[in-house]
Amino acid sequence: RVAAIAAACGLGAGDAVFFVANKEADAAKFSGAVRNRVGRDLGLLEENAFRFCWVTDFPMYERNEDTGQIEFSHNPFSMPQGGLEALNSMDPLDIKAFQYDIVCNGIELSSGAIRNHRPDIMIRAFEIAGYPAEEVEHRFGGMLNAFRYGAPPHGGSAPGIDRIVMLIADEPAIREVILFPMNQQAEDLMMGAPARVPPERLKELHIKLDLPPVKGGKPG
Repeated sequence: RVAAIAAACGLGAGDAVFFVANKEADAAKFSGAVRNRVGRDLGLLEENAFRFCWVTDFPMYERNEDTGQIEFSHNPFSMPQGGLEALNSMDPLDIKAFQYDIVCNGIELSSGAIRNHRPDIMIRAFEIAGYPAEEVEHRFGGMLNAFRYGAPPHGGSAPGIDRIVMLIADEPAIREVILFPMNQQAEDLMMGAPARVPPERLKELHIKLDLPPVKGGKPG
């Protein structure tokens, strides 16, 4: 069996094969983390270099592994490649979106898309994901009405300046380069945030809290 695996993978002396068993997305994420860790530990990563790439042709939809339902894979407001014809004739899982990321050294720096500016295409795209036309009108009526005035095709991207600085400074985490970093409990220790909100302020806004019990300390 070992010889068959070695032959199938084209292994030589000193090579290793890793097997990961999980849901596809979780397995891919874990495998990527292992690859990066092994690369660092063995000194295989290229030092003092910035390698860029564009990631395109994102899937428009994916299947929820728990429910089996078709869902948007990322940005529901992006334009599907092929437009209305693709939505009406193709398997949803084969439809690509006009979405794109720019990546440097494996870190996403900017994410963007071409906007779905046509109400008929947007409504159909949401119907495939399980949203009736009436619900789409109720949730996003303002946007749809604006597009009905004839919005032109448009798109853009949002670069993460803090991630760019993190790469240039060769820091391991984004918290090292942002002004007000938060800890793993989403607390800003320098500013003392989040602060306790007086009950009367919550009552003014008709907000009622249902917090889990605090372990090993007093509620903040």
